[in-house]
Amino acid sequence: MVELEVGPVAHGGWCVARHEGRVVFVRHALPGERVVAEITEETTRFLRADAVEILEASPDRVTPPCPYAGPGLCGGCDWQHATLEAQRALKASVVAEQLSRLAGITRDVLVEEVPGAKDGLGWRTRVQFAATREGVLGFRKHRSHDIQPVEACLIAHPSVEEVGVETHTWRNSMGVEVIASSGGEHAVVIAPKPRSSVAVPPLEAPASILVNQGKGRSEPRHGSGMLHEQVGDRVFQVTGSGFWQVHPGAAETLLDAVLSYAAPEPGEWALDLYCGVGLFAAGLAEAVGPSGAVFGVENEAAAVRDARANLRDLPWAQVERGRVEDALDRFEIERADLVVVDPPRSGLGREVVTRIASLEASRLVYVSCDPATLARDLAWFAELGYDLADLRAFDAFPMTHHVECVALLVR
Repeated sequence: MVELEVGPVAHGGWCVARHEGRVVFVRHALPGERVVAEITEETTRFLRADAVEILEASPDRVTPPCPYAGPGLCGGCDWQHATLEAQRALKASVVAEQLSRLAGITRDVLVEEVPGAKDGLGWRTRVQFAATREGVLGFRKHRSHDIQPVEACLIAHPSVEEVGVETHTWRNSMGVEVIASSGGEHAVVIAPKPRSSVAVPPLEAPASILVNQGKGRSEPRHGSGMLHEQVGDRVFQVTGSGFWQVHPGAAETLLDAVLSYAAPEPGEWALDLYCGVGLFAAGLAEAVGPSGAVFGVENEAAAVRDARANLRDLPWAQVERGRVEDALDRFEIERADLVVVDPPRSGLGREVVTRIASLEASRLVYVSCDPATLARDLAWFAELGYDLADLRAFDAFPMTHHVECVALLVR
């Protein structure tokens, strides 16, 4: 055990302290606190630790609402011990620090609330449970394969908890995902152990049952596995565990932010890269109209099928399957008026940044769930003549360290 004076927040749900000249990344602490910490990991450059006793508490500290939130327990939530206002301020500090350190951009950041999560709880509409050897469901502990069994998850949407998967044993399962759509549908996606089958126990709410086949594929066992999500007046189909924002208010909030920054005009030529099931493509297509065009690129086959179905009333919107690195060349895309990108957590990377910049679009809208890879990519865009004109950040993942950003880049 070591006694630490806790310093500023760091990316990933940590705060930074020092012990005998070495950096210590501390969980379950807040800036300005004095804590007793247990070292959980040691490297030649730094230590990791859990704050197990609070000697001097921050005024932002609260008692975590969840009994599984704390040192050595569930690793899903990072900031249950802080007020929501403090959580957002911490996330804003992280985004600002990443922009400054990785992109040389000095900017004040405000993390905005996303409607649909009361007290930061009950928002997660897609929850992945891990299973113990005995088939008891729970969540992995932080940086561990060990599983903390749970009776209920407080950040799970009430519709997820209606299914009641935690009350049953799922023998021969590695994990179970529960999905609750805004259309009132449920799906349960089972990941069986190799060469095993899982008996599905009786559930508390009707649900499609799918089996995870790996590599993003799932096969329906019961029901269609097709879910429907409504954003404004438009309904989107999403197959099984295909990508959709997990916060019930995030899709509409992000769509509004993207369209506000993109400012699509009738007749323009827009690209939607990493387009998923077509959320942003639909908004862009409605704005550019039949005199314009939208070209979407998505690598997951099921998402491409969903996107084409979701855009069938907008024939000037086209979606093709492929990796962005290859698809722009394969389809001979040489220019665009505007580009929207929503890449995975790993970001775009230098190759894709260079290719997108070659399109000479007047504006780029970058949706990011990781401020570090966003800042890295913004630095590369700056080398190619694109500056950060504006940025908004959203608390789409309360109680966790995750934050969603939407950035506008202009030539």
